[in-house]
Amino acid sequence: MLLAIGGELLVRGAVGMASRLGISPLLAGLTIVGFGTSTPELATSVQAALAGSPGIAIGNVVGSNIANILFILGLSAVILPLSVNPASFRRDSIALGGSALLCTGAVVYGVLGALTGITLIACLVGYIWWAYKSESAAPCPEGERHEHEAADVSVPPQAGPLVLGAMIVAGLTAAIFGAGWLVEGAVVLASAAGVSESVIGLTVVAVGTSLPELIACIVAVLRKHEDVALGNVVGSNIYNLCGILGITALIEPIAVPAEIAGFDIWVMLGVTALLLVQLRSGWRLSRVEGALLVALYAAYTTFLVLR
Repeated sequence: MLLAIGGELLVRGAVGMASRLGISPLLAGLTIVGFGTSTPELATSVQAALAGSPGIAIGNVVGSNIANILFILGLSAVILPLSVNPASFRRDSIALGGSALLCTGAVVYGVLGALTGITLIACLVGYIWWAYKSESAAPCPEGERHEHEAADVSVPPQAGPLVLGAMIVAGLTAAIFGAGWLVEGAVVLASAAGVSESVIGLTVVAVGTSLPELIACIVAVLRKHEDVALGNVVGSNIYNLCGILGITALIEPIAVPAEIAGFDIWVMLGVTALLLVQLRSGWRLSRVEGALLVALYAAYTTFLVLR
């Protein structure tokens, strides 16, 4: 609950502050909303790495990406079929596929160190620069989507800088404490349940840190902004792989658990490929396809618990 509340407060406060400072909705949608909704993953992975729990640190990122596509995007499509603009999705599909391949290579290597972290962060900065330059040069559907992402964030209309600053601080504080408790609880839960920390990281922790994405996607589909729901998941996955994993590796080198390197990272890569194929075949995610994604997530989670 603290992670969800913290993520929401941080995003709303930061978007409101950006508006007061004259930062464009395009840039706010690209950076603030993307980083804000990924704050729980960042706080959790960093604290898990510092606590010596690599299964939770890496499992959180890998599991969140799997949950974002199969569960959150699948559920969103069940509520409202998601249409895709081919021109606007082309760049992000390249970035998503490329980041998934890069992350898979890093995980299979076995150790995520400072060099890997710098490389991943540099790729994220390059993606943001590429996206901002291409979208600010001329009006395009993708630029409108990022502006919708910022517009979908509810900000108190009369809130001044002090209130918005307090929201940002409160959001960060809630996320940090929530992440700390989540890691501690996950370690105890793994021991009590007789399963590895990786399994808990891939399931309980991953779903817990993905609550802001779930909230954002449900709000978007209820407002019939299906482009925002899809873009939120795609953008969040790119931020998770390049930003969250990169920053965590830069702060604390991580030894990759063998079970994640041998199976779960390949599931993430396969799920990412499945999404790209689904979206390019008809440029639409139907209710039936959404239900299939949710069913696949249920099957994957069941397999993790029983393996």
